[in-house]
Amino acid sequence: MAISRRRLLTMPPKRHALTRSPPARARVHDMRRGGFFSLSPREREQEPSAARVMHRPGSAGPPFALQPAAVRCGVAVCPPSRLAGRAPPSGALDVTTEQQSFTRAIIERHDAFLSPNYPRLPIAMQHGEGSRLFDADGREYLDLFSGFGATILGHCHRDLVEAVTTQAGRLWHVGNLLPTEPQTLAAKAIAEAGFAGQSFFSHSGADANEAAIKLARLYGREHPGADGPRYGIISANQSFHGRSFATMGATGQPKVREGFEPLPEGFVNVPYNDLEAVRQQIDSRTVGILIEPIQGEGGINLPDGDYLPGLRRLCDEHNLLLIFDEVWTGCGRTGRWFGYQHWDVTPDIMTLGKGIGGGMAVGAMCARPELAELYDARKQGTVRHATTLGGNCLAMAVTAKLFEVIGRDRLLDHASAMGARAVQRLERMQSRLGMIREIRGRGLFIGIELDLEAGAWFDGAAAVMKRCLEQGLLIGTAQQAVLRLAPPLVITPSELDEGIDRLERVLAG
Repeated sequence: MAISRRRLLTMPPKRHALTRSPPARARVHDMRRGGFFSLSPREREQEPSAARVMHRPGSAGPPFALQPAAVRCGVAVCPPSRLAGRAPPSGALDVTTEQQSFTRAIIERHDAFLSPNYPRLPIAMQHGEGSRLFDADGREYLDLFSGFGATILGHCHRDLVEAVTTQAGRLWHVGNLLPTEPQTLAAKAIAEAGFAGQSFFSHSGADANEAAIKLARLYGREHPGADGPRYGIISANQSFHGRSFATMGATGQPKVREGFEPLPEGFVNVPYNDLEAVRQQIDSRTVGILIEPIQGEGGINLPDGDYLPGLRRLCDEHNLLLIFDEVWTGCGRTGRWFGYQHWDVTPDIMTLGKGIGGGMAVGAMCARPELAELYDARKQGTVRHATTLGGNCLAMAVTAKLFEVIGRDRLLDHASAMGARAVQRLERMQSRLGMIREIRGRGLFIGIELDLEAGAWFDGAAAVMKRCLEQGLLIGTAQQAVLRLAPPLVITPSELDEGIDRLERVLAG
């Protein structure tokens, strides 16, 4: 019996997520919606034929394009028996004119209705599974950048899909005056993986850093200096902490601030990995040091062994707060729950974003309990910091499940092993090609600094990234010469090798 789309969308997740379908039913991939649907005959008659491809039942591989002759009743339909033994082709797929027109239509509508904040690429992604993405033309891509680190468990991880779908049928949001179980479980997971802090949930890493900066200022009022309340924050050159007004000041990249001056006072940037530069900037107004354990946007820059411990000592000496921005390095990305754990240093405040939501919009600020009391509305007599949708049940269900999966599947060890494998492969590539200056990183957070004076075909990292995209490989860049790899923690050895093989072919020209 055919199942209507409306009924299908209300089923438990394992019936309509990216899982195996019943063998007697063909799976039809609706490129306009990016999901899998089983359509009734009547629905098939009503559906247009554009941008549809067939997915072989029981296959975890990509959908493949069908020629117009295979389209019947407005939908590409084929009995499962006719597909037995046929695997989707790898690499670039044959694309129908209808599919190409569909992609153009998506981009045209996008350009008409969305603010042009981003330098968008001319590709419309439709669905993902694990470390793979598929565009509206049916082409497959290997994703080694995880949506700027956010989809840390890959695309549409089965456990996360089930968690959010189950929660969607229970409760979405009630506001933060009412405790909810998903938010409690997420905060408990962060505390147990970290330093037993208390969490405030928001929507992004920038939001989390704003909450940390505001908390530091409250601390500076409670513990003033010789000249009054303390509010100064020291951060590093080439750092990135967000694009809100306070976090722009903390971000050590002038291009982020251009055009938005004047910014709030109280921020100073010093060279990264330089303890003496930090020491020289500490004065009676300084209240904290905000630092990334490993710089992300700065080019995957690692500190010397004594840098983070040295910052801890400076903070203890001057009664400053040590704030670690773990937006990139948190949630297992580096092979530890949080990046600071590689140096055996404990912060006063930690901020999280990107991977903590697995692709959902989640940010978190986690502070030592005695600091978190400065935000206690009961003790302070008013609400000092708040957000309406931060910590909503849908996002928190995913966050709590994400921590559970990372621990259950031993993904910290896996990230360390895959990171070592990647570096080993990249070092061999470096010796063969002679165009890589340095390889650096921890776990699955890797930077490849190119030698732009080696006479290679490219003039910067952006050109390499563009050609990788043409070859079905997604990577990131930083600064002018650094390629960034941040694949999902679930990437397999064969997928990692495949990605590095593609990268080497691109670099070789």
